[in-house]
Amino acid sequence: MEKPQKAKKKKKCFFCANNNKAIDYKDLKTIRRYISSFAKIVPRKRSGVCMKHQRELSQAIKRARIMALIPFVQR
Repeated sequence: MEKPQKAKKKKKCFFCANNNKAIDYKDLKTIRRYISSFAKIVPRKRSGVCMKHQRELSQAIKRARIMALIPFVQR
């Protein structure tokens, strides 16, 4: 007998659900949620962010890195 498979719950985009208009590079609290422990940008599949907001998020992270608000790499 086969075990019944669990239906995976689809992740909703955090920014669409909270009706955020734009992602700001100065909002470090939000940006840090989407950076891995090695300071890499978390992929869309893992974060659950929609394509539009993933593009904006990656641009904001890159801007924050250039402005030295967040590190390029962790030690």
